[in-house]
Amino acid sequence: MPSASNAMNEIDQLVNTLKRRLKIQGMTYRDLALALGVSEPSVKRMFALRRFSVDRVVAISHLLGFTLAELSNEAAVSESRLHTLTEEQEGKLVSDTKLLLVAVCVLNQWEIRDIVETYALTEAECIQHLIKLDRLRLIHLLPGNRIRLNVARDFDWRPKGPIRMFFLGQGLGDFLNSDFSEGDSVMAFSHAMLTEPAMVKMQKEIRKLRQKFAEIHEESLAAPLSKRRGTGMLLAMREWEIGAFTKLRRN
Repeated sequence: MPSASNAMNEIDQLVNTLKRRLKIQGMTYRDLALALGVSEPSVKRMFALRRFSVDRVVAISHLLGFTLAELSNEAAVSESRLHTLTEEQEGKLVSDTKLLLVAVCVLNQWEIRDIVETYALTEAECIQHLIKLDRLRLIHLLPGNRIRLNVARDFDWRPKGPIRMFFLGQGLGDFLNSDFSEGDSVMAFSHAMLTEPAMVKMQKEIRKLRQKFAEIHEESLAAPLSKRRGTGMLLAMREWEIGAFTKLRRN
């Protein structure tokens, strides 16, 4: 028999999934209230207190285009999404440019029509690549070509793995080919003398920032695709001294 704490955790997962789906589809609490025929404060109270009748959850699920079983399944999967891919999964992705493109778009929650309208891919090609991603267990392709991610947005690249080597060879130079002075671009560099415990602490802070970046991405999903811009953020830290200084060191 599930404990009370486990039951509350499952409710939290389901409510968080409902909120995420509302953001993805650009629905506000006001929109949901109108669709359900209740007041906006009532909807806000339901989500704040996490108190929903089964009928209400079913109604919201159907409004979002899902069955209750599908949303419950997504809620469970969202807590166990992959944070590291296998060598094979990474290798398959970077071996096919179009497959990698579709994977990146899907990870950014693009619809099939958006991919086809933006890139030189047919709908049939796009679906074939989605089937490959499903076979790689990176997504779950639902009826009606709806997509459920099996990978966390801030998943870690394998050290010296296919994705990292692909980025170093084809992405890093292009990303850094800028003076970072235009628009919302930012470049900042800091140097410090750190102990080993301090380095570990900074690594934890970098992981937190990556998680925050993923959360802000989720918040941006409420805006139409035309209002969202692909944005790269590079975080790097290692023991280092500028070469010119190293040459001046005494033997």
